[in-house]
Amino acid sequence: MTSLTSGPLEGVRVIEMGSLIAGPYAGALFAQFGADVIKIEPPTIGDPLRKWRKMDGDTSLWWYSQSRNKQSLTLNLKDPDAQEVLKRLVSEADVLIENFRPGTLEKWNLGWDALSKVNPRLVMLRVSGYGQSGPQAGKPGFAAIAEAIGGLRYLIGYPDRAGKNWGEYRRYLGFIIWRYWVIDGA
Repeated sequence: MTSLTSGPLEGVRVIEMGSLIAGPYAGALFAQFGADVIKIEPPTIGDPLRKWRKMDGDTSLWWYSQSRNKQSLTLNLKDPDAQEVLKRLVSEADVLIENFRPGTLEKWNLGWDALSKVNPRLVMLRVSGYGQSGPQAGKPGFAAIAEAIGGLRYLIGYPDRAGKNWGEYRRYLGFIIWRYWVIDGA
């Protein structure tokens, strides 16, 4: 397979097994810089991001943004045959990105212990709200939760009302980060 774009990460192969925002955003950064990104999606519904929020016909605008320059493959990772397909892909990959709840890959026998045997040089990025272990590891993590727990909603809110969504600030921060990546990639 070849990259859908060129850039400084051309020749890097990434397997992305994320859904919604966190994992796919990481995959999108790799793809935008030229990596060959193969997105694994579950059968029937695919990534829920396809139908999330603002739509253009039957497809989410978020989907267009997060999934450009990626190739998609449907695999039911609960199925042993699909697990073998994934292991073949991992054997030739440099990076694997996932943002399932902690323990999900292990339940499917696809955790670090299993995949690092298939490819010892694999770099595995595991994105979760509270880490892979610890007392809150099994809880879901979304932006609003992280903003509240991290105190951001308190910091940008008002003392006499509920916390405020920091969307405008996040967009500004995103532009700053994006500028860094552009300069770093140049």
